[in-house]
Amino acid sequence: MKYIITTLAALFLLSGCDNAQTSAPQRPEQEVGVVTLKSQPVSVVSELTGRTTAAMSAEVRPQVTGIIQKRLFNEGDNVKAGQALYQIEPDSFRAAYNEAAAALKQAQALVTADCSKAQRYAQLVKENGVSRQDADDAASTCAQDKASVESKKAALESARINLNWTTITAPIAGRIGISSVTPGALVSAEQTTALATIRGLDTMYVDLTRSSVDLLRLRKQSLATNSDTMNVALILEDGSTYSEKGRLALTEVAVDESTGSVTLRAVFPNPKQQLLPGMFVRAKVDEGIMNDAILAPQQGVTRDAKGVATALVVSADNKVEQRELETGDTYGDKWLVLTGLKAGDKLIVEGSAKVVVGQQVKPVEVQSTGGNA
Repeated sequence: MKYIITTLAALFLLSGCDNAQTSAPQRPEQEVGVVTLKSQPVSVVSELTGRTTAAMSAEVRPQVTGIIQKRLFNEGDNVKAGQALYQIEPDSFRAAYNEAAAALKQAQALVTADCSKAQRYAQLVKENGVSRQDADDAASTCAQDKASVESKKAALESARINLNWTTITAPIAGRIGISSVTPGALVSAEQTTALATIRGLDTMYVDLTRSSVDLLRLRKQSLATNSDTMNVALILEDGSTYSEKGRLALTEVAVDESTGSVTLRAVFPNPKQQLLPGMFVRAKVDEGIMNDAILAPQQGVTRDAKGVATALVVSADNKVEQRELETGDTYGDKWLVLTGLKAGDKLIVEGSAKVVVGQQVKPVEVQSTGGNA
């Protein structure tokens, strides 16, 4: 009897354990908040740094040696092309011009006399009035006199040019800067120091630098734009936005080996001459439209110690996958994703810290925050 009771008790305990195991609740799948990514057109804008430079610039230099007699402008004035700027003492150059003019007249007089004689001798030699040698000598003298006249004309023209160069004129129109000389200073055609510099400020260049890596990335994006029509906006040193819009004129055809960058040149109108050469500026370059761009919320993208961007997505069978990304610029609170994600991917933006790769999860669509491009 005791044995039967013991056996029944053991069976009762085993039955209780089985019931406990059967009734234990299953562990629910971890919920994660996801955003289903969609492709969309995005206007790609790059922000680059650079400096302004005058579209036209010319150094004023003397072409002859002499003493500065007068300065004919005020520093900082707007000058016209051809306007007189300096007057070099002209007396010695005028004397040289007059001497050359007199030498030409003398040579022309000799031509008149000697060539008339040569004509007479040419007639007389036919009548045996003069020897053939005398006729040939007269013709030779006439030809030499004519050559001398051409030489004297060239000397006179050279003297005229030098005399004109005593008045130093503006090679271009623009604003003239500080003069490096005053009246009484000796200047020469060989000097390395410019007398002044004129800069045309109506149009300004902005030379921007961009890394060659960045340039390759933009070309990968195959933007739907023409580089000749890229619009550029300018941010000045004080943080204000320049009122005039510019356009990208050219991209340098070679990479600077020391910096690994290329130079871009933008052209800006400068009607109020607000821009001055040498200003440090920031430019926003409208690169064009990326038609099928993927914008991923920043809270769904992480970076490791090396800066590599990764993201967790929910696969078609509701398992967690990790993707390695290549990202571009930010647009509000989103990253422009170049590689690693595609339209239709379910990006985990909430609960990523509670799951591991390969885990079965329950995706719950969440409202994507603002920051659309």
